Amino acid sequence: MDALIYTIMSGANRTLKAQQVRANNLANADTPGFRADIEVASSQVVPGYGYDARHMTVLQPSAVSVKQGVIAQTGRELDVAIQGEGFFTVATATGEAYTRGGQFDVAADGTLMLGGRQVLGDGGAIVLPEHRQVQVAADGTVSVLPPGSEAMQAVGRLKLVKPAPEELSKTSDGLIVSRLEPTLAADDTVRVQGGHLERSNVSAVEEMIASMTLNRSFEMQLKMFNAANDMVEAGNRLVRG
Repeated sequence: MDALIYTIMSGANRTLKAQQVRANNLANADTPGFRADIEVASSQVVPGYGYDARHMTVLQPSAVSVKQGVIAQTGRELDVAIQGEGFFTVATATGEAYTRGGQFDVAADGTLMLGGRQVLGDGGAIVLPEHRQVQVAADGTVSVLPPGSEAMQAVGRLKLVKPAPEELSKTSDGLIVSRLEPTLAADDTVRVQGGHLERSNVSAVEEMIASMTLNRSFEMQLKMFNAANDMVEAGNRLVRG
């Protein structure tokens, strides 16, 4: 009977983890560029002699959905969306990280920023000189219109990467990293669109349906646990009697 209880509780723990993943997705349904998490788990026989009837759920690192979100026009020159596959590169305390969010800002010293982090180009952080206008070309080249000039001048090029979907992982602050390489090479095939933003790829309807299904599963697992506990108590009464 303990084998049944072990399996039930292991499954309930997996369901609870899946509910947390879905709740986080729903909370970021309106976050530009957010990539939905996909809960991943597998079944494993408990190791050891005599435990063949006992199974446990092994939680794996969450996968990242690569489905593209809707691209909406904003008209803001520092809003940039990636068309198709690919990611922007930003600097963090532990190295490079990647994101689909493209709401860029300019710091007081001219550094191009995203969410408080430096946006990286092919040669490091991109710093904009004094300008009247900013323009981002399809290949990621950032150009500015200096005061008193009528010609745009290129000041850098966004570092755009395109890792394989299966190697992606997400950090605690929502940024994307590679499980295989700490630093990814730039990919010249990635294209962007200035004046646009990509919305979250989370489907609120799908997440709500999945959450309700998980709630029903959790309730069923608790009912099975109570039934198993009643069977154990009945067996103990027979032994004592």
